Amino acid sequence: MTSSPDGDAPSAGVAEAELAAPAAASPAPTWGLPLLVLIVGMFMSVLDLSIVNVAIPVIRKDFGVSTEDIQWISTVYSLTEGIMVPVSAWLGAKVGLKRLYITLIILFTTASALCGMATGLFGLIVFRGVQAIPGGVLPVTCLSILYRIVPREKIGAAMGLYGLGVVVAPGVGPTLGGYLVEHVNWRIIFYINVPVGIIGAIAAIMVLKKIPAEPAKPFDLAGFACIAGSLFALLLALEEGKTWGWTSYPILILFAVAINLMALFIAVELQVEHPMLDLRVFQHWPFVNSLLLISLMSVGLFAVLFYIPSFLQGTRGYTPWQAGLVLLPQALVMMVFMPLAGQFYDRFGARWPAIIGILLTGSGILFLARINVDITETELIIGMVTMAGGLAIGMMPIMTSGISSVPTTLTDSGSAFNTGVQRVSAALGLAVLTGLVSSNRAQFMADRSALLEGSGADAHPQILQMRQQGETGLLPLWQELSSQVQAQAYSSAFFAAGCVTLAGVFLALLLRSGPPTSGADKPVAH
Repeated sequence: MTSSPDGDAPSAGVAEAELAAPAAASPAPTWGLPLLVLIVGMFMSVLDLSIVNVAIPVIRKDFGVSTEDIQWISTVYSLTEGIMVPVSAWLGAKVGLKRLYITLIILFTTASALCGMATGLFGLIVFRGVQAIPGGVLPVTCLSILYRIVPREKIGAAMGLYGLGVVVAPGVGPTLGGYLVEHVNWRIIFYINVPVGIIGAIAAIMVLKKIPAEPAKPFDLAGFACIAGSLFALLLALEEGKTWGWTSYPILILFAVAINLMALFIAVELQVEHPMLDLRVFQHWPFVNSLLLISLMSVGLFAVLFYIPSFLQGTRGYTPWQAGLVLLPQALVMMVFMPLAGQFYDRFGARWPAIIGILLTGSGILFLARINVDITETELIIGMVTMAGGLAIGMMPIMTSGISSVPTTLTDSGSAFNTGVQRVSAALGLAVLTGLVSSNRAQFMADRSALLEGSGADAHPQILQMRQQGETGLLPLWQELSSQVQAQAYSSAFFAAGCVTLAGVFLALLLRSGPPTSGADKPVAH
């Protein structure tokens, strides 16, 4: 039994946790290169989420399918990924983290190549599902390895670099995807993973230290079935709600199934000896607080990544490549500030980086609420860069503080919950904002359509002249109204997302302040 850095004896709960911890790899003296290998794998898996979305319209045209059918390329990935995240911790313990990481990289690379070779929509959907299997497990595996190879006093700097894959990849995706789709071919967005994956697998074999598997634990089939079913139902409802109708019976049934299975999952996990995911992580308020803050910031991030490209391409008529160039500055800002944020955490703790980051993120999103048909690219870039700077400064210190607050034995479960919450909060946030956009767009259009309903002396002379030309005469006015209404609806979404993000400042005040020490982040058992 070791004493705390201050010389005090550790609490019984911590001692038991440390004694019960599996044989893990001790922190590597040179962890920079292994961390780079992990960043490559993480970056590749997260990048694929945003880069494929840019290509969907082109793939739809190439295969000659409907908009509803082509969306299953994204839907099947989200559903499969949601199912795999809960089982990630068990796989890492069963197989060994290094062996699992290499296997995941190889499987992801193979599935990417198969996606690129797909000759029809059905085949592409199937291969995307296969690709999502390693895509869902990789983030949890990478984070678990990171906490085993990096000393606790350097964890902030390491997480700052690791964050390049978590936050920067979604920002780079639209730009890279837009260029490849417009100037090469949509298949290259999948083929590009092949050389990266091969190099990443070879590097992992050579660089990563072996982390042995833990003593065999029985597979918690009941727990897995409950959490997988709950996430599947929830994500499917969020993906298809706007198409099937939020108040339709299928969507309401899916939400009911998700809630009941989640309640059953909690009951099962509290009873079994070897739970799929250890719910004891929620006994630690710093971890719960970090999940809440990450959720709030994720909503803002994905709202901008979703609506700004839609505005540029739908209202402004930009090509994917042109829209991607507008999004590029925010990705560059995150690349610069993300590593610095880790150093801020190691020096000052999580509280002040989180507060500053949330204030900048929320302010940037509120600035984007000024969006209108005449807004300049410069104004859009200012808002996105401000938001990106805040995300870069605040996101990783928040995540690091949360996961570092749980005992070593719970790190894998904490990583799984962290990844799952990011995915669900982004999907839930976008679903709510999309509902808001649709509702406001209908209301705004109804209000403005009165301009077209007047007749005789009540009608504007210019409108009467347009009517005399028939439907084609009114078309320019209709297009202008539609663009203004769409921009106004996006403005309401950004205002809501910005306010929600800024509310996180109150939670950030509760984060720990001051530099972490080797034992500061070990919680006392409750």
